[in-house]
Amino acid sequence: MSEKKVIAVIGATGAQGGGLVRAILADKSGEFTARALTRDVNSEKAKALSKLGAEVVKADLDDYESLKKSFTGAYGVYAVTNFWEHFSPEKEIAQAASIAKAAKEAEVKHVIWSSLDDTRKWIPLSDDRMPTLKEKYKVPHFDAKGESNKFFIESGVPTTILNTVFYWENFVYFGQGPKKGSDGKITFTIPMSDKKLPSIAAEDIGKCAYGVFKNGNEYIGKTIGIAGEQLTGKQFAEAFTKVLGKEVIYAPVTPEVYRGFGFPGADDMGNMYQFKAEFEEDYCNSRSVELARKLNPTLQTFESWLKENGTKIPLE
Repeated sequence: MSEKKVIAVIGATGAQGGGLVRAILADKSGEFTARALTRDVNSEKAKALSKLGAEVVKADLDDYESLKKSFTGAYGVYAVTNFWEHFSPEKEIAQAASIAKAAKEAEVKHVIWSSLDDTRKWIPLSDDRMPTLKEKYKVPHFDAKGESNKFFIESGVPTTILNTVFYWENFVYFGQGPKKGSDGKITFTIPMSDKKLPSIAAEDIGKCAYGVFKNGNEYIGKTIGIAGEQLTGKQFAEAFTKVLGKEVIYAPVTPEVYRGFGFPGADDMGNMYQFKAEFEEDYCNSRSVELARKLNPTLQTFESWLKENGTKIPLE
């Protein structure tokens, strides 16, 4: 049997990377194997991936040499950065630059860069409809990734830019789900008015990425976007009500009110929702449910995901 091609997966113990590692390893007859990159090879999540058959390797996005070493001999790299770990766009941009450089040096044949839109192309810094944050950004966690696309394009490393979307795990782990108020009513609050919010199960991002790798060169040099569904706040609330068996009311607020909620990143998230609402057509058109299903035939709907994960959502 010929040796399998190695895909080095950044963030292998995280949501997106973990989904990709598991997708690769589940495909026993496939042509790929997974190299799981992590800062802590002794973590429980790293050990679990090792048991599944992944090669677990220590690597740090802030350590260029460790990146280059971990990419050496790999056919592909899945590249993702985590803004919410440090809240620094500059750090994220520096990490993306290092990834692109290391992938080029290691002669990687296919990089998938998990990206987002640079919202400043729609809302310039001079536009006061939305506050400018950290002096240089409108939606820092979007803009840093979008700005970083250039590193992959300019380096010449064969790259697919994969624009992702809000994932449903945010309802469980990021405080974005419905909550019970002092009046006992459960409300779902996002500043999206009646606009659609493209979204997906995190696991399905990894599965879609695997579909991109399996398609060889088809998506190299292209920017693609995926979604599991495109639902309004009202439709989310209806699904919550149906599956959780408790009435959930959609209670939209303005972006200004949302920015004032005061949790870490509330201003960034408020701007993000405002961008998605004001440019709904552009944003939705750039995220294809059909393409996601083509890449990943087992793509979940929100309702099917909720049936499996709804009990994990903290409603209190």
